Amino acid sequence: MNFISVRELRNNPAKIWEKLKKDNDIIITSNGKPIAILNSIDNNEIETTLEILQRLRAIRALEDIQADSVKRGLDKMSDKEINDIVKKVRRECRK
Repeated sequence: MNFISVRELRNNPAKIWEKLKKDNDIIITSNGKPIAILNSIDNNEIETTLEILQRLRAIRALEDIQADSVKRGLDKMSDKEINDIVKKVRRECRK
């Protein structure tokens, strides 16, 4: 993995673009902490690349929700308990 600072990107962009062509991925840091990933893409695959990134974000969000559910003990709820909560919320929304 290649790491570069925001300062290095700002001061030497041409060098970074050349490095990106060779390495495909570069992690950008600010104060030593990763803040972004530069990823080289093919002009013909822009939409596909964006769709893949969006899917990965959705998967990560779902994993976070599932982990939170387990942490809060909600994964142990029965179908009846879940349905009762759904019914209650729907009734409240109709008011």
